[in-house]
Amino acid sequence: MIKTRLVTAVVLVVLLLIILFRLPPGAGVGFTAALVLLGAWEWSAFAGLEEQNERMLYTLLVAILCAVAWDETNQDWQWLVLMKWAAAWWVIAFAWLAFRPGFVNRWLAALAGLVVLVPAWVGMARLLKVDGGHGEQLFLFLLVLVWAADIGAFFAGRKFGRVKLAPKVSPNKTWEGVFGGVIAGLLAAGAGAVWFGFSTLPFVALCAAVVLASVVGDLTESMFKRFAGLKDSGKMLPGHGGVLDRIDSVTAAVPFYVLGLGWLGVVG
Repeated sequence: MIKTRLVTAVVLVVLLLIILFRLPPGAGVGFTAALVLLGAWEWSAFAGLEEQNERMLYTLLVAILCAVAWDETNQDWQWLVLMKWAAAWWVIAFAWLAFRPGFVNRWLAALAGLVVLVPAWVGMARLLKVDGGHGEQLFLFLLVLVWAADIGAFFAGRKFGRVKLAPKVSPNKTWEGVFGGVIAGLLAAGAGAVWFGFSTLPFVALCAAVVLASVVGDLTESMFKRFAGLKDSGKMLPGHGGVLDRIDSVTAAVPFYVLGLGWLGVVG
């Protein structure tokens, strides 16, 4: 299983690097759109949609809302306002996970998919468009940060995991895994501060917040998967499951990362 996961991950990383740094501008935006729409298709199963035409309609709805949100966020301040609303949703999601993880139905699941996926795509797409040629690098670092946290959590959880994080939502996740993920994320943050020339302490603090948000994103998808009786969101990525299983953490990380970059004066 680990070998399969590794091979799939390497292929995806190489593909991503080619898209971001070798293809014409705009390819990255198209790539993120494809990921989000594939994620929408998978999320439709959380809402109990089984027929292909129903799932296609849900995916189409996400596409339309993404187009509308894109058109309405031409100015940086509009983009940042949307990210603030998205961050507020993730605070609500955290409270949901903490106090009422069993309170889920198909309509809430369908609505949550729209609130999760649409702002996440706009955040990623607008980040790729940041002036100065740094958008691709900033976007790539976000992924590196989340991946580092995921890897740290995976290995720390396997070796040291004892105390369950959210047994009603994801029985295999532990607090030790969270701490391992945060440590790995902080190491990546230090490297990122050097690479971008950012002030170390504020950037590391931002990255720590982003890592914690990514945990909420992961748990939120797990909550909806559990409601739908699914182990994975799909089977598209060998060893990883579905597309949502790879981008769930990113969807929550995006708004906090963008707002933090705004705080640092990088965007906005």
